[in-house]
Amino acid sequence: MSADTPDGRRRGRLTVYLGAAPGVGKTFAMLDEALRRRSRGTDVVVGLVETHGRPATAAKIGDLEVVPRRAVGHRGVELTELDVEAVVARDPDVALVDELAHTNAPGSSHAKRWQDVHDLLAAGIDVVTTVNVQHLESLTEDVEAITGVRQRETVPDHVVREADQIQLVDLSPQALRRRLAHGNVYRAEQIDASLSSYFREGNLTALRELALLWLADRVDDALTRYRADHAISGTWPARERVVVAVTGGPESATLLRRGARIAERAAGSELLAVHVLATDGLPTASPAAIAADRALVESLGGTFHTVVGEDVASAVVDFAHGANATMVVVGVSRRSRWREAFLGSTSAEIARLSGSLDVHLVTHERARSGRVARRGWSPLSARRRVAGFVLAVAGPVGLTALLDAARDAVGLSTQVMLFLALSVGVALVGGMWPALACAVVSFVCLNWFFTPPTGLLTVADPENLLALLVFVLVAAAVASVVDLSARRTVQAYRARAEASTLAALSRSVLSGEDTAEAVVARLAQTFQLRRVALEERVRTDGRAREWSTIAVADRVVDTVAPARAGRRHAPGGGDETRTVVGVDDDLRLVLDGRPLPAGDRQVLEAFGAQAGIVLEYRRLREEAARAAVLAEADATRTALLAAVSHDLRTPLAAIRAAVDGLRSPEAVLEPQDRTALVETAASETERLEQLIDNLLDLSRLQTGSVAPVLRDVSLEEIVPVAVEPHGARVVLDVPEDLPLVRTDPGLLERVVANVVANAVRFAPPDEPVRVRASASGGIVEVRVVDLGPGVPDDAKDRMFESFQRLGDAAGHGVGLGLAVARGFSRAVGATLVPEDTPGGGLTMVLTVPVAPPRDPARPEREERA
Repeated sequence: MSADTPDGRRRGRLTVYLGAAPGVGKTFAMLDEALRRRSRGTDVVVGLVETHGRPATAAKIGDLEVVPRRAVGHRGVELTELDVEAVVARDPDVALVDELAHTNAPGSSHAKRWQDVHDLLAAGIDVVTTVNVQHLESLTEDVEAITGVRQRETVPDHVVREADQIQLVDLSPQALRRRLAHGNVYRAEQIDASLSSYFREGNLTALRELALLWLADRVDDALTRYRADHAISGTWPARERVVVAVTGGPESATLLRRGARIAERAAGSELLAVHVLATDGLPTASPAAIAADRALVESLGGTFHTVVGEDVASAVVDFAHGANATMVVVGVSRRSRWREAFLGSTSAEIARLSGSLDVHLVTHERARSGRVARRGWSPLSARRRVAGFVLAVAGPVGLTALLDAARDAVGLSTQVMLFLALSVGVALVGGMWPALACAVVSFVCLNWFFTPPTGLLTVADPENLLALLVFVLVAAAVASVVDLSARRTVQAYRARAEASTLAALSRSVLSGEDTAEAVVARLAQTFQLRRVALEERVRTDGRAREWSTIAVADRVVDTVAPARAGRRHAPGGGDETRTVVGVDDDLRLVLDGRPLPAGDRQVLEAFGAQAGIVLEYRRLREEAARAAVLAEADATRTALLAAVSHDLRTPLAAIRAAVDGLRSPEAVLEPQDRTALVETAASETERLEQLIDNLLDLSRLQTGSVAPVLRDVSLEEIVPVAVEPHGARVVLDVPEDLPLVRTDPGLLERVVANVVANAVRFAPPDEPVRVRASASGGIVEVRVVDLGPGVPDDAKDRMFESFQRLGDAAGHGVGLGLAVARGFSRAVGATLVPEDTPGGGLTMVLTVPVAPPRDPARPEREERA
């Protein structure tokens, strides 16, 4: 944090005194450091220290120089805050600033004190400050759960984490309570209440642990940086970290729970789960099993990590060393003893490579059971396997016949190479087992027909025997490579198809689409099923719960399913069956169609999880929409009450005053006074009538009951009538040659009237409002121009909101008129946008579509929009 500033000046260093609760002595510790630094010749000033009326704290300041605070007035009360400018002008080496999380008074240059501290640091001034753990933003919910008190003043964690030095001010709960009881923290009248509430011993113990753990995290970050900077790869057991190696198998849950129990034995320990993918990135376990392991780890408070490695044991050990772990938890191999004797076990290899790491070997139900995943018969289609076996038998026979006819021209080495080529060809066609069969048949043919002595299954020359054996081994190796390549191709195709499908589904969920139907449609398309239904268990009466269909797809989309290119399944075929995939206790997928292999059923579990997310997202959106409607209704009610109490009461009061003056038998009114009172009552009544009309129109707009009747009309019939009440305050310019417009005359008249009334209200008395109309292309523009105070750009959209008033003062007020005007303009297909008037003011631009050309022979027809 003490890097140089852009101007080359050294940035100040930040020292934070962190405490678990008020009263532990942070301010005292800060002042002690200030005195020590001053004794060494450092220029130290007190920017701001809160004594809270404690004489001991005030006395501790002593003769330290104190920079006067800045006074800020707020609601008739004078508040004092840190004077950043004065401290920067004083330019000390060190400034003391108490209570980092403090919220500044309104009107300050920054909202929070920690922002003021940043200004001091940027000026090259070192700052020593204090903060309590309950004010750290990430811990506010934990503190509220412990103490029942919600902290309103917080500081972002990164501000404290980036400090150059953090000093923990620690005090036992018992000592802090004694300090509180002696009156060293709060005033006497607050002591009893504090001891029985926030300062209970259990609360203080929990807060102390929070402070210690948070600081331990910060120290651990520093240790990690130090190890990285100094290229230290060995394990430093400064903190307990338990790494659990998971395979996605049924034993993973047992390993994770055991690892969590081990991690719980030491406070501040971490649980990390790691799953190793092959270097080609292809999964070795079902996506649903890995997702379940990830969810379990997160529920246990740990983190899930996926790494890629050629060797599983090496990848696990490398990850553990990189995480500075202290222990690796691994399960006993599921291989049987004889398989483990030949192939080894991952757990034993991890123990061999672990070095200084502890390895905890956990047994489980599947240990030594020999039940490990086995590869299927072949990834190739049945047609290719049959063709391979036919070629494995017929090929050697045919090749033997050809070579026997050319026995004198072809030697044994050439014959072996030709049979080897045949075996490779069979491997490419039918895979491993046909190739092995071809190799065996070729071996017999070579031995019987071409290897001396012919006609016998014996070999006289050892070199010929070696050639035959190498032939068989090479044929088997080539067949194995071809088989592995075919399997990897199928796995890659399947993985790509699954990833593409799940990614598309995830994108639809994240984009906010209602995808319950999309889930089942995509399932039916991807897996070529006759019918897919998403069902939810609902309560039908007071007790019973039955399955109800949420979404269903009833037709097959012709798409190639993963790993089954060229295969088609028609509805109603003989292999149809019903598959049920449970998402949770109350949600399931029901699939009707062909039977699904195990690999597809595993992918379906991932689809089911996505379906649950879709439904949960839809429920949250519906709840948010209902909450928004309620909030809008509540805001409307509140604004309506405000309008009734302000806008309605003002004209009513004026009318009541005028009527009382006219009715009073004691008042002797001159004719001009009587006329003035009558005009006041009339104008206020007109104002009240207009306000009520706007309220009724607004309610019509909000309920969607506005039904405009569109017809071709001239603006000369609308605009003059709308501006007539304002007389000379409005200058009208509507050319006679304007084209007809397609609109509802009554609604458009209300739009123009409201816009003009708003402009007249805020235009200067000596400046008229100008209303101009012009045609351009297929539209007609009506511009209402005033030279009033105008509206800021950031308020131009808000002024069209219902009951919106910008400042509720002359020169800024905007009432219901514009909200009604924009609503009616949209109803008739027009637009209403604000622009700045050159030289100052506001111009409202009303754009109305021109009427389409009409056949003179056809009568005019009204349209109801």
